[in-house]
Amino acid sequence: MPETRTFREKPVSFVRRSGRMSEAQERAWTELAPQFVIEVPRDRAATSILPDSAIDPVAVWGRTAPLVAEIGSGQGHAIVHAASSRPDTDFLAIEVFRAGLARTMLDAERAGAHNLRLVEANAPEVLQHLLPPASVDELWVFFPDPWHKKKHTKRRLVADGFASIAAGALKDGGMLRLATDWEDYALQMREVLAAAPEFEAAFEGDWAPRFDGRVLTAFERKGARVGRDIRDLAYRRVARS
Repeated sequence: MPETRTFREKPVSFVRRSGRMSEAQERAWTELAPQFVIEVPRDRAATSILPDSAIDPVAVWGRTAPLVAEIGSGQGHAIVHAASSRPDTDFLAIEVFRAGLARTMLDAERAGAHNLRLVEANAPEVLQHLLPPASVDELWVFFPDPWHKKKHTKRRLVADGFASIAAGALKDGGMLRLATDWEDYALQMREVLAAAPEFEAAFEGDWAPRFDGRVLTAFERKGARVGRDIRDLAYRRVARS
């Protein structure tokens, strides 16, 4: 009998909303995607990546430079600010919401952040199949969906299995930076990374100081206004044996 393939082996950490893009966003996608978006071979799902589809970062960015990837870049506020502030570093925004990617491209074009590239895909598959092993200097996970209802927590990105996937993409000594305004998710993140032999904590005490490379966004301000504490974590990729 032919092999039966499942659509995906585990729940993804997002729901891909299908809201319409504005006229400006549609124009951005048409005009700017050839410059900013990395086209990838797909597997079964629209946001999947076919295994063995690794890119060559030097070819994509046209140079050899440190590489920072952000998972769940949203509308791109953090990564566009970082890319425009650090022209000597290459940046990759990983996001599944096309409207957010379009907004990111518009802002990147205005800011002259031509060291930024975008990929419309499920983040674990980007780390496993698109980025070469040990190619990323920093991996950012800022305010991922907390899936705060108990029946949905299995969808959280930073859970069992995530650490090994992140470790595979990071260079030895590379940094994994996380932030969330949901305390129980922060505790889960810390538990997951503390149990991962590929990582060591790059902070003392319970939490890392606020990463000064993360621009203060409206989302973060809103969380603070309603009384949610922002928790930062930072981990260093242990050298491979």
